[in-house]
Amino acid sequence: MGVRGLKRKVRTAMAATAFTAMPLLAASAAEADLVLKGGTIYTGAAAAFVGDVAITGDRISYVGKKAPGRAKRVIDARDLIVAPGFIDTHTHVNGMIAGDDAAERLVLPFLMQGVTTAFIGNDGYGDPDTAKVLGSAAVRPVGINYAAYVGFGAVRTKVVGQDDRAPTATELSEMKTLVASAMCSGALGFSTGLFYAPQSFAKLDEVIALAKEAATRGGIYDSHIRDESSYTIGLSAAIDEAITVGREAGLPAHIAHIKALGVDVHGQAPAIIAKIEAARAAGQIVHADQYPWSASGTGLSASLLPRWAEDGGRAAMLKRFDEPETLARLRPEMRENLRRRGGAASLLITSGPDDLVGKTLEAIAKESGVEPIEAAIAILRRAPAGVASFNQSEADIAAFMKQPWVMTSSDASTGHPRLYGSYARKYETYVKTNKVIPLRDFIERSTALPADAFSLQGRGRLTPGAFADVIAFDPATYAPRADFAQPALFAKGVRTVIVNGKVAVEDGAPTGVAAGRGLPRTPKAGACS
Repeated sequence: MGVRGLKRKVRTAMAATAFTAMPLLAASAAEADLVLKGGTIYTGAAAAFVGDVAITGDRISYVGKKAPGRAKRVIDARDLIVAPGFIDTHTHVNGMIAGDDAAERLVLPFLMQGVTTAFIGNDGYGDPDTAKVLGSAAVRPVGINYAAYVGFGAVRTKVVGQDDRAPTATELSEMKTLVASAMCSGALGFSTGLFYAPQSFAKLDEVIALAKEAATRGGIYDSHIRDESSYTIGLSAAIDEAITVGREAGLPAHIAHIKALGVDVHGQAPAIIAKIEAARAAGQIVHADQYPWSASGTGLSASLLPRWAEDGGRAAMLKRFDEPETLARLRPEMRENLRRRGGAASLLITSGPDDLVGKTLEAIAKESGVEPIEAAIAILRRAPAGVASFNQSEADIAAFMKQPWVMTSSDASTGHPRLYGSYARKYETYVKTNKVIPLRDFIERSTALPADAFSLQGRGRLTPGAFADVIAFDPATYAPRADFAQPALFAKGVRTVIVNGKVAVEDGAPTGVAAGRGLPRTPKAGACS
């Protein structure tokens, strides 16, 4: 059952105005629409306490020990953790949000974990038509809030295509115009996926030129860096490149899903952390997000093919498979990439041909009676395929997770349990069981830290005047149910989820309410005139 609509104007200025910093203990004279009573409250920026959260309309009207006055409805939150809705800074749920299926647009895999806001368009895939992307929620209701990047890959493909070449001066100007227009339409910033073709074909100066367009309008530079392993320039140099883009373009640099991927770079987390700390100490804004899994998710082609083999797109790739000389060059490079990934047993097919999903490349090769590289080529001939790649060390995961500038994310994609279970897994595995970080850090790095880093006004904190994105979960039972064998199972333990004042999850079950909103970023004053 959803929250009843607001029947009268809120009689306090705080609920009628945009979010501003306000005292923790504040009362509204008006009757609240909803009170979560008696929960252990983590505001996102203060020590926990037992108390109440009141909601009037789409705003929080009280946070404190005991809500005054009456409430139209009370939810018993005793023995539950009450927190701001989680903010996922790196996802691939664009298709769910923009889809035709109203039930899919609820994005229940997120709501059932307590995620109320997501960023889309990551890895350079953000549609340059930001106005359309952000405006669709008004006519095609969604279950969560979302902010959107303009993507380098989408922009470069539109202008240059899939070819391995530098843009002409005219093409670069056209790409800059697309980025500027997207920023003026509310894009969060400029996102890149420099590991992926055709973005991988771009040189540093091209990336900086486009990032400057985002910087001029107050945006963020978000990057799936050029190399998280030892494929091309190496992990350390790729981190340097991201920091350089931020510094030279003049905008905050955000490292997407920070990791040390593959056997060649295991153990490098301390050195990468030191590099980022040095940039921050020098006055640069640099931060990162991280998903709590040892397996990444990507394409089989991205995992194994050298980038030159993807020049020109899929049709050109398939043609190369039919050229004996090219194939002879390709095989040893694919074997080396497979070694980097940890071998054929480390790659699990998560999407693609139905008869292969759920099998490792090693198992497929054995069934076919061929070596793994030949099996991979045969798969790619049939169709694009996604993989879960088991390639990280727990020591590196823990080292990154402990950093105060690393926020929680999912990198949510189908076929990998991270879509359904990332936040629940981080709590159960790294807070509750392994005690890598305390509960307060988990909550704040999933709420207030991303809200502050990306200037999401009125989100990420439980404070009067903020938007009412509120969750309540059971600390004894909150956990993922999804795993690599069954990746599409809802998490358990989340009892209540409220999005913009509407109850989206009640007593642990979805209500069907779609109260999410597109969240356009306000461009820097005067930058879009």
